[in-house]
Amino acid sequence: MTSPKEIQIRDYNYPLPDERIAKFPLPQRDQSKLLISDRGNISERHFADLPDLLPEGSLLVMNNTRVIQARLYFYKETGARVEILVLEPHTPKDYQVNFSTRGEVTWQCMVGGLKKWKQGPLKAEVEIQGEKIEVRAEKRTHPTPPLKGGSKPILQESPLPLREGTGVGLYVTFTWDGPYTWSEVLEAMGELPIPPYLNRKAEESDKRTYQTVYSKIEGSVAAPTAGLHFTPQVLEAIDKKGIEREELTLHVGAGTFRPVKSEDIGGHDMHTEHIAVKRQTIEALIRHNGRAIAVGTTSVRTLESLYWLGRKLQKTFPCKEGGGHQQTSQQLELHVSQWEPYEEVKDEGLRMKDEGLSNSSLFTLHPSPLKALEALRAYMDANDLDVLHASTQIIIVPGYRYRIVERMITNFHQPQSTLLLLVSAFIGDDWHRVYDYALSHDFRFLSYGDSSILIPDMNNTKPDGLPQYGSDDCHSMAEDSAIVWQKVLP
Repeated sequence: MTSPKEIQIRDYNYPLPDERIAKFPLPQRDQSKLLISDRGNISERHFADLPDLLPEGSLLVMNNTRVIQARLYFYKETGARVEILVLEPHTPKDYQVNFSTRGEVTWQCMVGGLKKWKQGPLKAEVEIQGEKIEVRAEKRTHPTPPLKGGSKPILQESPLPLREGTGVGLYVTFTWDGPYTWSEVLEAMGELPIPPYLNRKAEESDKRTYQTVYSKIEGSVAAPTAGLHFTPQVLEAIDKKGIEREELTLHVGAGTFRPVKSEDIGGHDMHTEHIAVKRQTIEALIRHNGRAIAVGTTSVRTLESLYWLGRKLQKTFPCKEGGGHQQTSQQLELHVSQWEPYEEVKDEGLRMKDEGLSNSSLFTLHPSPLKALEALRAYMDANDLDVLHASTQIIIVPGYRYRIVERMITNFHQPQSTLLLLVSAFIGDDWHRVYDYALSHDFRFLSYGDSSILIPDMNNTKPDGLPQYGSDDCHSMAEDSAIVWQKVLP
């Protein structure tokens, strides 16, 4: 099989006329069309029918992030306008703390018209609660990480690239007068950053329609668009059917619109996104044996990242004698890098082969989703955490095996995009038939367009051919590991 990094992005192209891109949403969210791809069989309904298509007793997981007024306009003394898109908080680092801060904050940003901004502060006047205040923006120097031996950090001159995987931008410090929070400043002077492919200015109606009805946690610069179709009535029907609902948070970055410019996907750097998952959501996933229906690709990436985070913890703190997991009160920086799901399995498989299959210390090489989630729960218990905070750069491409997501609700994505690769990894070559059907049956595309529910043909196989285990099966996993690797390794 071709290495995932060698996948040619040109093989994931299709013709998308501009008139098929929905520039505005429908008046009624749940009257959008819903394509159903059920193990290769394609049909269509309306989104309002979604509750009828979900199995009773299943778990539905959605992203409750809320889009902020992230596009800001400032002016030089000469009158030249500079556009700033705020991406991620730097000081204070925590989103909610940053939004509630008064007087000064620093963000990582993208700047349009950067050549106009050589030096000095930019200014803008904004009215909040009837009072006009001045907001200032200034490029800043940023300290490198502390040096060994306790030496003071060196200040680097801005502009600075963002950290690897998040794109290119600047650190910008914003200051303002008055008793107002940064959230109030953004609400007063900011503009909603609707997708560039809509080719229009944001309108007042977008403040309502470009948010999901269940959005709660501010931080995204793009909406989790599969969730835009839900209405209170659809959610109520889902609840009445006995389908459990859980929410998680992934703040969508501007990288979601970043095109793949390299010929092969190995040359594309994924942006980093921050995730937050409550303990009750982890518990719900465990009750459902580590399986869930994901609303949107952001939920998909978060759920699949949870598996790899749990796997990492299970390797670090393996099963203890008698079952269960060793616990630690050591808090770790939890992150899933772009190619980690592909490279770690390969590297550890070779290491296991070199050390001999009898070495059971590596039996957690590929734990079940349930075991990975239980490792996360044990980590949260040991550190008294109600919310798990982590970050992910995971890229999901053909060749990836899904661990937690069993069904996916998603819109129709741009040609040659990482999101289309994610869909292809889920339903295989059927993505061609799905998109051909949507194009020939008047479906609307992209953020404000129609949606689909994808059900893959699993053929009763389990992830990577591994057996599924219960909650106390550490030792049975060890017994099976040698059998598994005799199949995997030459």
